[in-house]
Amino acid sequence: MKRTKVTVYVQNASSFIDDPVILLGDAVIRKWKIPTGQNLHLHFGSSKQEVKVAPVSQRFALRLSSTLASMLGLIGRRQLCLQFKPASHTIRIGPLIGVLVSRVYPGEPDRLFGNITSFCREMTDACKAHGAFVYFFTPDDIGSDSSSVKGYTYTGRWESHTFPIPNVIYNRLTSRKYENSPAVQQFLDYAKSQHNTSIFNEKYLNKNDVFDALQKEAALRIYLPESHLLKNVQVLKLMCSKHGTVFLKPVRGSLGKGIIRIKRQNDNGYTCHFTSPNGTRKQSYSSISQLIHSLSGKIKRHRFQIQQGLNLISIDNRPVDFRALVQRNGTGQWGITSIVARIAGNHHFVSNLARGGTLSSVHLAVARSNATNKPNALAKLKRAALEIAKGIERQIEGHYAELGVDLALDTYGRVWLLEVNSKPSKDDNTPLSAERKIRPSVKKIVQYARYLAKF
Repeated sequence: MKRTKVTVYVQNASSFIDDPVILLGDAVIRKWKIPTGQNLHLHFGSSKQEVKVAPVSQRFALRLSSTLASMLGLIGRRQLCLQFKPASHTIRIGPLIGVLVSRVYPGEPDRLFGNITSFCREMTDACKAHGAFVYFFTPDDIGSDSSSVKGYTYTGRWESHTFPIPNVIYNRLTSRKYENSPAVQQFLDYAKSQHNTSIFNEKYLNKNDVFDALQKEAALRIYLPESHLLKNVQVLKLMCSKHGTVFLKPVRGSLGKGIIRIKRQNDNGYTCHFTSPNGTRKQSYSSISQLIHSLSGKIKRHRFQIQQGLNLISIDNRPVDFRALVQRNGTGQWGITSIVARIAGNHHFVSNLARGGTLSSVHLAVARSNATNKPNALAKLKRAALEIAKGIERQIEGHYAELGVDLALDTYGRVWLLEVNSKPSKDDNTPLSAERKIRPSVKKIVQYARYLAKF
């Protein structure tokens, strides 16, 4: 998109003869052929004000009064992108990005957003680098006045202000309860329908829905272990008879919580391993009937996906899987941002970091593993992750821009899909330092948001 970066200065209203006048660098006026002294529309997010433009010698500056800035919802000195639309006599500055997060902790100003505070600072830095403005808001910040939102922005410290509805909303809600609340859904619908706001990563993905959707694409079936919604004990009995190992996964679970592994023993008995914060809990059953009797109550209370167990590669008997972060870039195209190996912790059968797993490079993990077919593992994983992301785009309703695709390799080198996460973790307990680096994954979020906002 054609754009110009300008530095926005907010000045005391007394220095302006007329508040609706903005002072714009003469280089910008010439480049965009912006008329001076005429009534024009200045847009920032959903806010609009009628202004006149006067030239100023500072080449790429935009100066406006504090009164006008307050009416627009602009806070402090910022570097933003600018466009002029001659047909509608409109100057656009932005993009304005809103990040919808679950909660704030007002009593902890250094960790206002809990474990994602560092990520929020990183988003702020990335927006500064790319000429965008970001604020963060929660479901509690959505008021009855639909034209504005209370949110938080970083100006050397976290400050609360009232902002316009943004050009783009990035949904980082980590609670389905919050996400599905009427207030949140009504606000998102209003932002889309009335202000043309783009919203990405709109909702959590249901594990079973993902597999059912991808089954519709013949080219993707090679990656899919047999999986079903566990509707009744007959499905459990059938899968246990077909496969030596099966996994029961909560369809709305995350971080490895609530997963059950069932292994058939040589004497036709069964062993169950249940995930727990301290490792795994083991329970043995002498028959399928005893197993079903034990699990029937849990199956009735919770919805599970039942999935074929795989003979995954391992390191010292610790299972290994892979997390690919697949994101859209500044032109809207899917690409692989990163892919890492995750090695399960001792006494765990899932590899999530929250369950004691550790990270490794793909190359090193595969080299150390018991895989019999090691060449080209990274290329195969990347290809699978990209194809799966594109398949989700085609088959599942909703707008997604980043996906955590969990993959596995069996000992013969075949790639399998384990699950897809539409809210890849942003938790970070690393202390903030003066030399913070912006990760490529965060840059891509901002670049894609700028693309969506047509800046």
